[in-house]
Amino acid sequence: MTSAAHPSSTHTASPLPVRHPAGRGSLGGVGLVLAGAVSVQFASAFAALLFPRAGALGTVALRAVFAAVLLLAVTRPRLRGHSRGDWAVVTGFGVALGSMNILFYQSIDRIPLGAAVTVEVLGPLLLSVAASRRAAGLLWAALALTGVFLLGRSDFGALNVAGVGLALGAGAMWAAYIVLNARAGARFPRLDGLAVAMTVAALVSLPLGIGASGATLLEPGVLGLGLAIAVLGSGVPYTLELLALRRLPAATFAVLMSLAPALAALAGYLVLDQALSPPQCAAVALVVTASAGAVRMSSRENRKRSG
Repeated sequence: MTSAAHPSSTHTASPLPVRHPAGRGSLGGVGLVLAGAVSVQFASAFAALLFPRAGALGTVALRAVFAAVLLLAVTRPRLRGHSRGDWAVVTGFGVALGSMNILFYQSIDRIPLGAAVTVEVLGPLLLSVAASRRAAGLLWAALALTGVFLLGRSDFGALNVAGVGLALGAGAMWAAYIVLNARAGARFPRLDGLAVAMTVAALVSLPLGIGASGATLLEPGVLGLGLAIAVLGSGVPYTLELLALRRLPAATFAVLMSLAPALAALAGYLVLDQALSPPQCAAVALVVTASAGAVRMSSRENRKRSG
């Protein structure tokens, strides 16, 4: 799951990064990316612990509301001076962000976290393959699908069909999120677009959360856990990713974010006791390899076009 969700690779709009020379800066950037990705996946694992009390919809509503409040407080976005097209893009961005979170949390309520992220990552991976329009991209897609097939064939608790379908839906929303995030970043300065989009996501999620969980969402313990999940899943990774993008090329950043399925499997094992068998580890490795390969192929093509 990306940091906005899940909610795994987040391409936030930021000022032009200050490039550090290779060496300590690059190594520090790698550490920042990995720390942010770990924070996101462990936030998802802790969110699953809250499901018995607040439900999946209640948990995602708490995370979205707290994340929106934090972003609005930090960025204080300027709301005037934008066209209807700008508002259409940022609203679509928010709907995609909210839908991605809702579908993903519903998925991890039914299947293990590692499996959910492994299936979900097919969305941005296939988007990258489609954008490349190269035969090599089909090989990466085939490798990823082989990994998902192996995952389904393994003893991963006989994956719930609805859970897999919800993860696929979250992956589709993740792909839409990536496209709309880039467009919103071109229309809104700094993190203004993300703050507005997160507010839209909160407005989408909150009625569903209230309908599913009601007054439970106001219990102090539930509120405290919801705030912690929002900070771990949004506040910490956004900050770390912005710092990392000042030290690393965007292509390197994207490849590192391809580790999301492996980190999710680790978080599921450590927090939720969702152990992995050798075939499951092989399945996750195939998807990670395919995702990283597709990202590298896409970045090389972008460099050729810009050159």
